[in-house]
Amino acid sequence: MSVFQIVLAALLLLGPLVAIHEFGHFWVARRFGIKILTFSIGFGPALLKWQGKDGVLYQFAAIPLGGFVRMADEREGEVAEADLPHAFNRQSAWVRMAVVAAGPLINLLFAVLLFWILFLPKSEQVNTRIWQIDLNSPAAIGGLQKGDLITAIDGKPIHDFEKLNYALIDRMGDSGVIKVEADRAGQNISHQLPIKAFLKSSGADALGQLGFYPYMPVIEPIIGDIQPDGAGAKQGLLAGDRFLSIDGQVVTDWLALTRVIHAHPDQTISAMIDRNGVQKTLALKPAAKRDDFGSKIGLLGVLPKVNQTQSYQIPADYKQVIHHDPFTALGLAIQKTWHLSVLTVTSFGKMMSGLIGLNNISGPITIAKVAGHTADIGWEAFIGFMAVMSVSLGVLNLMPIPILDGGHLVYYAIEAITGRPVPDWFQRVGLRVGIALLGMLMIIALFNDLTRLF
Repeated sequence: MSVFQIVLAALLLLGPLVAIHEFGHFWVARRFGIKILTFSIGFGPALLKWQGKDGVLYQFAAIPLGGFVRMADEREGEVAEADLPHAFNRQSAWVRMAVVAAGPLINLLFAVLLFWILFLPKSEQVNTRIWQIDLNSPAAIGGLQKGDLITAIDGKPIHDFEKLNYALIDRMGDSGVIKVEADRAGQNISHQLPIKAFLKSSGADALGQLGFYPYMPVIEPIIGDIQPDGAGAKQGLLAGDRFLSIDGQVVTDWLALTRVIHAHPDQTISAMIDRNGVQKTLALKPAAKRDDFGSKIGLLGVLPKVNQTQSYQIPADYKQVIHHDPFTALGLAIQKTWHLSVLTVTSFGKMMSGLIGLNNISGPITIAKVAGHTADIGWEAFIGFMAVMSVSLGVLNLMPIPILDGGHLVYYAIEAITGRPVPDWFQRVGLRVGIALLGMLMIIALFNDLTRLF
């Protein structure tokens, strides 16, 4: 995708999320009769602004990474005597809590809506039956076999690979074993897969670390196209070459080949190929490149030979049809939003304790790139990413950091309980601490973004 398309996708992603967050504050404040002065989507200089009939100044600002609702407040400026009863600071602590909480909560409700939309259509998808297992992987060590149908992870029932992935992500940063239950020819068998610092690094693939994979169409490991300036072309590969083995490991299909190449950036591998019936052995060194999550992967600059007339259908044993009625879909949407909310909080805690790396924090550049990537895949992927980002925005703002909505909620809760506001000097100190914390997080996020980019 072009830079313009990536920026456009990012704006289409962040714009609605920011707008609905600020609308939550705005709508609840209006319900309680609080005077609104400004409703802004974005920070910085206003690009477009107009005065509404309700007296509110509406604007779009230059930096679309947030927004604000400015209310009449004696702590921030002079308030006309007629507006004093409608000033934010003159409302009860409970009213102020409702206004502050409305922004994050509407983001969570918006996520439920988006997930509900995604759960409604009838779809055919792969089930949790294992298609491939890597040699000497935790899956192989734990006794899993091709054809096993995974039914539970750590005692949690599993019905599709999305739930399976989420169950594995819950173990992020952990060491020990993951308990996997699988159906093998009608018999339920329990397995224990050894893990160490599981998914600690940014962009790590849960299934890849465990070494088992769902069904994927079988594409023969034959080169169909090759980049003239790619590592493969420079090291002797030609279109039409068929890979037979890598470092003595038999290659059966293109996806298995790709996993091996990705796993060896800037490392020499021995590849046996078949070229017009003659077997040759080449020493290949995949070029290193960082993906969208900063993980270094190996690339040879080759594409597979694909039979355009071949129909890739999921075998009956590996597919399932999913169809939910609206009420079931709503329940699943609420469940997924809750699960992601809990996962966000626990992941943040694991980062603070060192169980997973700070390189898991992403900034605006990575978000924009992923937005562009999901938009390129299709509307369902884009809407799914928007829902995940809406959960992240809601949960982040509920964290008890003074500058965020969650910090203000703590202050107002203390006031509601004690009957006295938190002292101004304490709030000023908290504001400085909050700015410092967010500043550090932003620096880390931008550093991670630039590391992934370059």
